[in-house]
Parts: sequence; structure tokens; C-alpha cells
Amino acid sequence: MNREQQQLAEGILFTDEYQLTMAQMYFRLGLQETPAQFDYFFRSYPDYGAHKAGFCVFAGLDWLLDWMAESRFGPAELDCLRSQTGRAGTPLFGADFLAWLGRHGSFEALSMRGVAEGRVVHPHVPLVVVTGPLAVAQILETALLNQLNYQTLIATKAARIRESGRGQLVIEFGARRGHGKGVTAGARAALIGGADFSSNVGISHVLGLPPKGTHAHSMVQAFLALGMSELDAFRAFAETYPDDCVLLVDTIDTLGSGIPNAIRVFEELRRRGHRPVGIRLDSGDLAHLSLQAAKMLDAAGFPDATIFLSNELDELSIWQILTQIAEEAGRNGVDADRIIGRLAYGVGTRLVTSAGDAALSGVYKLVALRREGKWVPAMKLSESPSKMPIPGDKRVWRLYDRRGKATADLVAAREEEPSAQQEIVLRHPNEASLHRRLRRGDLQAVEALLDEVLCEGRRLLAPAEIEQMRARRRADVERLDPGVKRLMNPHIYHVSLSEKMWQRKQRLIAAMRAGLPRREPLPPDPATPTSA
Repeated sequence: MNREQQQLAEGILFTDEYQLTMAQMYFRLGLQETPAQFDYFFRSYPDYGAHKAGFCVFAGLDWLLDWMAESRFGPAELDCLRSQTGRAGTPLFGADFLAWLGRHGSFEALSMRGVAEGRVVHPHVPLVVVTGPLAVAQILETALLNQLNYQTLIATKAARIRESGRGQLVIEFGARRGHGKGVTAGARAALIGGADFSSNVGISHVLGLPPKGTHAHSMVQAFLALGMSELDAFRAFAETYPDDCVLLVDTIDTLGSGIPNAIRVFEELRRRGHRPVGIRLDSGDLAHLSLQAAKMLDAAGFPDATIFLSNELDELSIWQILTQIAEEAGRNGVDADRIIGRLAYGVGTRLVTSAGDAALSGVYKLVALRREGKWVPAMKLSESPSKMPIPGDKRVWRLYDRRGKATADLVAAREEEPSAQQEIVLRHPNEASLHRRLRRGDLQAVEALLDEVLCEGRRLLAPAEIEQMRARRRADVERLDPGVKRLMNPHIYHVSLSEKMWQRKQRLIAAMRAGLPRREPLPPDPATPTSA
């Protein structure tokens, strides 16, 4: 694929066909310029099977805004659509519609409110609100979901790994195992969510971070194939990088040769005035090997050498490793916290692919249309109440209890402005009997979550630096109740509707159901006998 083809594939045609067919239908009905409002939200936390997330970390918005600013229907894109035919062989898209796309086919008319990247977020809460002409707002859906779902998914996984590893150093290196060039977005999301560094050189430089890495088994294998030794390989690496020396010690025999040879090289570096960084363990019983490596390094006078762990790590395996270290150390009278405090983690495949749950349930739903100068709420009915979006124009508020911990996210009507000094009724989004009443004094603070980020195509906020996004994540995670952060069976964080929003939703549901044709019972199957 050449550069021109790549631009075509990754520009505004990076969408699903049904977005374009709907846009043309709106055009035929004269609805293409009707002001519309769409909400982006996700329906459930990632469920990894053996464990489940209790919170997510929002990411991807800045890259979405960059893409929107560059994407439009130009001659090449219109030629592609002009070439499409339906089953009868006639053009699928009319010349008048394509001419309209040529004049209006960009995102310059859209406005957007959104949650800041790095914030902790929860299901059913609108994270991005898009307002603008119906047709172009519809065309945005695919790219928006692609950017926000994936990066939020990976940022969430990285945050859980960070928590599981007790805040120790985490390096992301999933480029070799991830899905195409999406790993670049994955690395960015991981760096927002909890990774300190990435092995991905390009995105590290873009974000202003130094890329990190050690060496592969192939380096030692090459020396062996040339008739030399593991020790020769370690010495050559240390000679090249005397102040950044991390040695992978499990190519031959971790305890029998790898660590002893690494220690020998470290002693040589120390005599020359250099301070070695540490070793990497990539196979075997990582908990047991970490304990043994720590003993050997301590005995050799390297108590501060870092022990990097890798090999299909994720939050659950890291938790298991640390649990085993604590148990074995306790039986042997060793300070487990000191050993755990010198560990670092290289996390690749299971992070960048979000192993266990490889997709976020994010959706983009129409919630209002503007008619006769007023916003008219819109929603869908579903046999599954959790699939019913929250209708109408709205704002989102985070409520902090007297401890300063986040206790609920409140979705309220746009005109509402709750405060900690008033009584607030929290309604479950779907269950009429479930509600909570917060009285004056129950709350320490109330915070608005949605910021104006785009006004008719003009960005209102400068892109955040990576450390700003990380700081948001750290602050929000710190303000979560410990139960919500649990690796297993996390406590449910409450997402609630205001009384006004609840009543609006119920009225709309009742009106929609009243307009449905009455369902008559089906006649009995004549072949089936009926009882008297």
C-alpha cells in the first residue's frame, strides 16, 4: 500500500459503509443539517474471566481530534464513492449527495464536550458528547469508537497492572505481538494508564519519553554460535552500555550461569566506576527466581540492582508472583517488601492486546435532535434495560464523600447544577426501586466532568502533555474506594441519574411504548392439544 492509498484508507473513509448510506438517506429527506446530539459511553467494565475491572481510564480523545481536523471528503474520496454500485448496477451514491459531501464533508461543523484523558471513568456515563449536523455526526461514529474504545481498554489494563505491581516500574513492549500499527496507539494508552516507559521508539519520542529496552536471547545465542560464551556476550553488552546495563540471564541456566556471569560483569563495571542497572528474568518460576536472584545479588554487594520480570505478565500473574514471594520470604525469614520493592515489570502481549477481554463495550448513540428550536430527547427501547441510553442533553458530575473519595457519578439534565450544600437523590439508571438520598454534609465536593473541547471544528483546549494525563489518573485512582480497585470481585461504583433525568427517561419510555401496536397473543398451534 503506497502513501496515497494509506491516506485514503486512514482518512475520512475510515468508516463503516452504513454511516455513508444513512448520511445519504438523511440527505434525501432533507435532514442532513438537522442539529443532533450523540453520546459516547461504554456499557460494562472489561471482564477478563478470572477477574474483572472495577474502573476504566479514559484515553484516545486527543488523537481523535487530530484525525478529525485532517479528515475530509476530497476528490479521491468522492471518486471512491462514485465508483460504488448497488445490486442493480446503478450508482449507490447520487451525484447530488456527493456534491454535498464535497462542500460539507468535514467535521468543521461539530462541537464536542468530553472527559479529560487520564480520568477514571465508569459505565453508562457520557464520556464524549458530540453536537452538530446529523449526517456528519453520524459519519464520525466508526472512527470515534475505534480511537476511544481501544485506547481506553489498554489504559485500563495498564492501570490495573500498575496497581497490582504496587507502583513499581512498568515498561510496555507489546509492539511485536500486537495488532498491526494499532500498537502505537496501544503504547500511548499504556503510558497514560500506568506504564512508565515503552520499548516503542517512535511513540516514545513523540511523547517526550526515552524508549527503554534490554537485549534479546538472540544476542547470547549469536555469541554461542560463534564459539564464544554467555560471559563474552554479557561483557560485550556491558562494554557498549556501561551505565545502562541490564542483562537477560535465562538463555542457558538462570541460577547456574546467567546470574553468576552477570554478577561477574557487574563487578568489572563497578571497578571501572560504573553502576549496573540489573538483570532480567524471562522464564521459569519468576517468584522463586526473584528470591534467589536477590540473595545472589545481595551477597555480591549489589543490593540495589533491579530485577526485571517479563514473560506474558498481566495484573493477575503479577499479583500471583508477589503473593508467592511474600509466602516464601516469610518462611525463610527474608524481608519480602524489600525484594518486591526492587522488582520491575516488562509487560507486552497481554497488555497491548488486553488479553482476557479484547474489546471495550463502547457505543455511540443518538440522544437528541433539535426541532423547532428545542432539543427533543431520543432513545431506543431494548429488552435489555442496560442497553437503553440516557436520553437528552445532559451534564455529568462526580460526587466526593466526606473522606474525599469518589462515591458516585451523577448524570443530570443540562440545566441542573447539584452542589454539596443541597440534598441530592441518586437514581439507579434502570431499577425503579433502587435509589439513594444524600443530605447536606454527606458530600465534600461536586465536580463537573465534561469540558468543552471542540466548538464548530475549533479546538478549545491544547493537547495535554503525557505527565498531565498521568497525574489525572493517579489522582483519580487515589480517590477511589479501595474496594473498587480490587483485582477480584471489585465493589460496584455507583453511576446514577438525577431525579429529573430519571423522570425524563421514564416519560420517554412510556410514550414510546404507548405508540407501539398492541401485541395480541398468538393462536395455539393446531397440532398441539390444549387442556380444557
